[in-house]
Amino acid sequence: MAKALKIRVAKDAGFCFGVRDAIEKAREVAQEHGKVYMLGDIVHNERVVSKLKQENIRVVDTLNEVKDAPVLFRAHGTVPELWNKAIQKELSIVDATCPLVHEIHDEIKKLHTENRKLIIIGDHGHDEVIAIQAQVPEAVIVASVEEAEALPKIKKAGVVSQSTQMIENVQAILGVLSMKIFDLRFVNTVCFPTRRNQSQIKEIAPISDVMIIVGSFTSANTKRLHEVSLGLNPRSYMVENAEDIQDVWFDKAGSVGVSAGASSPDDLIQEVVEHLKNLHVKARV
Repeated sequence: MAKALKIRVAKDAGFCFGVRDAIEKAREVAQEHGKVYMLGDIVHNERVVSKLKQENIRVVDTLNEVKDAPVLFRAHGTVPELWNKAIQKELSIVDATCPLVHEIHDEIKKLHTENRKLIIIGDHGHDEVIAIQAQVPEAVIVASVEEAEALPKIKKAGVVSQSTQMIENVQAILGVLSMKIFDLRFVNTVCFPTRRNQSQIKEIAPISDVMIIVGSFTSANTKRLHEVSLGLNPRSYMVENAEDIQDVWFDKAGSVGVSAGASSPDDLIQEVVEHLKNLHVKARV
């Protein structure tokens, strides 16, 4: 008789406190006011956004669409221009920005007061990075070692990071910057939940035959967790839900590790785990 797959689930997989608090705040405001508007998706997860729409939490693209209810500024942070426009329009604003993202905004402003060239280690075009960059004039975004190598020598610079960056990527970029910048000040703004999730994957991936990372393909932090896992276990797969899981991944496998991005809800992770509990029967009979 075939043995069951041993399943290891990362202790802190899924929603970080910033995302969880933002969603709870959106629900509370919607219940109080009948509805609430969100400027863009509250998190990068289609299932979460779809469920929230059913609770009168409505996604809009511009402030002009906000009428007769508060507007929620999401966990990733919002550019000052939109804050100012919302205030001018006398809209009721619900600030659901993650406190750790607010800290990054504060830190880059402090670095600006020190007259430093400002560098953000982060993904081009990501909502969080756009909001960080908008806090100060002329901040440069560096996403890779190659981009760091292309920078000229700088006398005095300050560096912060997108909260969900891979630690290894930040360290590699800093290694390059340290050779180019005479006076370098780095503030480590990779958030604790990100560091913790990456650390737990580093524990589970090497001792599991297969790794499953749960999350949306629009989620940068989920993709990054997958990269961490893949570097330790070539049989690492990213899935949006249980339906994405393929039996062939588990040929000759005795164990599977599971983690999830910060925008993946608990019920989605549990569905994947339940699927994996039954998978060994189908795959090995």
